[in-house]
Amino acid sequence: MQKTITRNALLLSTLLATGQALQAQEDKYQWLEEVDGKNALDFVGALSNKTVEKLSSQPYYQSIYDKSLAIYNSDEKIAYPNIQGKYVYNFWKDKDHERGIWRRCLLQNYTSGKVVWETLLDIDALSAKDNTKWVYKGSSGLYPQYNRFLISLSKGGGDAVVIREFDVETKQFVENGFNVAESKGGASYLDENTVCISSDFGEGTMTTSGYPRQTKLWKRGSLLKDAPIIFEGEKTDVGDWGGVMRDGNKAYVMVERAMTFFTSQKMVWMGGKMVTLDLPEDAVTKGILKNQLIVHLKSNWTVGANTYATGTLLSLNFTDLLANKKTIAVVETPDASGSISESIATTRNYLMVNLLKDVTSHLYAYNFENGRWKREAVNSPKLGTIYIVTSSEQTDAYFFNFENFITPSSLYIADAQKNTTQVVKRLPAYFDAEKYMVQQFKAPSKDGTLIPYFVVSAKNMVYNGSNPTLLEAYGGYEVSYEPYYLSSTGSVWLDKGGVCVIANIRGGGEYGPKWHQAGMKEKRQNVFDDLYAVSENLIAKKITSARHLGVMGGSNGGLLVGVAFTQRPNLYQAVVCAVPLLDMQRFNKLLAGASWMGEYGNPDVPEEWDYIKKYSPYHNLVAGASYPEVFFTTSTRDDRVHPGHARKMVAKMNDMGYGTYYYENTEGGHGGSSTNAQKAKENALIYSYLLMKLK
Repeated sequence: MQKTITRNALLLSTLLATGQALQAQEDKYQWLEEVDGKNALDFVGALSNKTVEKLSSQPYYQSIYDKSLAIYNSDEKIAYPNIQGKYVYNFWKDKDHERGIWRRCLLQNYTSGKVVWETLLDIDALSAKDNTKWVYKGSSGLYPQYNRFLISLSKGGGDAVVIREFDVETKQFVENGFNVAESKGGASYLDENTVCISSDFGEGTMTTSGYPRQTKLWKRGSLLKDAPIIFEGEKTDVGDWGGVMRDGNKAYVMVERAMTFFTSQKMVWMGGKMVTLDLPEDAVTKGILKNQLIVHLKSNWTVGANTYATGTLLSLNFTDLLANKKTIAVVETPDASGSISESIATTRNYLMVNLLKDVTSHLYAYNFENGRWKREAVNSPKLGTIYIVTSSEQTDAYFFNFENFITPSSLYIADAQKNTTQVVKRLPAYFDAEKYMVQQFKAPSKDGTLIPYFVVSAKNMVYNGSNPTLLEAYGGYEVSYEPYYLSSTGSVWLDKGGVCVIANIRGGGEYGPKWHQAGMKEKRQNVFDDLYAVSENLIAKKITSARHLGVMGGSNGGLLVGVAFTQRPNLYQAVVCAVPLLDMQRFNKLLAGASWMGEYGNPDVPEEWDYIKKYSPYHNLVAGASYPEVFFTTSTRDDRVHPGHARKMVAKMNDMGYGTYYYENTEGGHGGSSTNAQKAKENALIYSYLLMKLK
């Protein structure tokens, strides 16, 4: 949480204003923050063209592009389902549908293998009709028939979306239906004629982070501007979101007021008033089942004579909680070797929970009987990653996916009541897994903490320090970096003699909330030290050497690798820094940046800037260093992490005489690409760069 400042408010605001003015004067590259400014676009366009020209001429570029595109467009991909009533819905891209189609199939046909898809919405056709590069961003259906949906569409792939009501029977957008102008936010049906919505309702209705701070209940046939406001948060909140939570046939209007990225008030709209739930502000709600509100604790919680430990998953009788009483049942308390994964779902009668133990998945079904949760292990594959794809709220059916680094993704259908599982679809193998092995090691970090990491390599790898090695990590926001199938990477990197390494550094969620909290704010140097510990351990084992070691990360991971090459320039020969945060003095002024102060701290507070400035990559560039030639990637349409971070960093480095590579896709949002062809191009650029630098 942000530190309390015990000084005169007027003096503080004066100091901050002065500091910001000085900062603006000193930052001569700030003009690159003008996203669509002509000078900025000309500058990054020239850099991108130069990079594409150089890297596309590398010997492996075309084969990597072709292989990647073939995988992304393959008809053998798994069509992941989303259960809505008696249908499964799926969004699909291939060579004939560049921007994709939204389609459905009867659930019983999908599970029996008699799949007949019915196309509902063609995004390519819609884009051509509207002369807009639409990107599908999901849908929210009307319970229980699911004959209407609220479709979210983004212009170019950003987080801001327009919402349009769609009738799946007529396959048309509903004339005069629930249609919402472009905004960050969301909407969901309470009933056929009522929508709970948080959006940009006009001047003053958004937070400083660029998210909604008002929630409305909007009746069909009325104007959105006239819909009653049921909650309004503070402008300084990260955001305030409303939605509908279902427990069988019961529907509750829930509002969450996020004061920071990790703390929020949870409220319920009941009887024409807002009721605040007496829960820890850092706890996370995970749904409701059989009148049990599922809650994941991020810190110790003492209720009466009982203290529930950090990381515990528990439930509270919802009726009692609304009456300000607490009747609590523990679902699961992980031990020191694991954590509760974010992959949690409910069926009609069961709570499905994925437990991580030393970064591998273990799936369990829980049934609530006589005031207690009864656990049963699901017959699921071992030594890999499981995530729950979708579940039915009307039956006990659900789908889950299993994969690991060398095992192709497999989709399973399961029945929680019968505890049965069955493979529905497997990806084909995109490389020969028999040639490779997966090992897990632990490296001691600077403070002695053991940091686990996976190494994927050839079985006959020679330990001579010359293997081209790509190290990936994230280290933030309690996100766990779990094993995943190396589909295109297997053929374009492993098959060319490369080694893949995934580091489970602090800041993530692999070992629960405490693992994350050990890398927050003033403790962030732990995250970077963990990365260096793994890097040095790889070198000590003679798997690789600094000459053959590359590091890659995106978003918060882009910040990670930006710090890595500025703090330890001699440790890496190649760096891929994707959609990164880099200017940590201005991150909270750019787009959604203010929402991340709970993770990094507030650079406008002198005490917090004192530790942020020690690692801010943009501010720690120095002349005469031996920096590698870094490859920066970003997107013009990234409305989450501002492209100005990457733009300013490369401009500053180039002016200091350092060689860099830079590629900015004109669309794609924070994901970097909107189509399979764009994704394949970026993949080919990145791996051509890595092969050029590390082999």
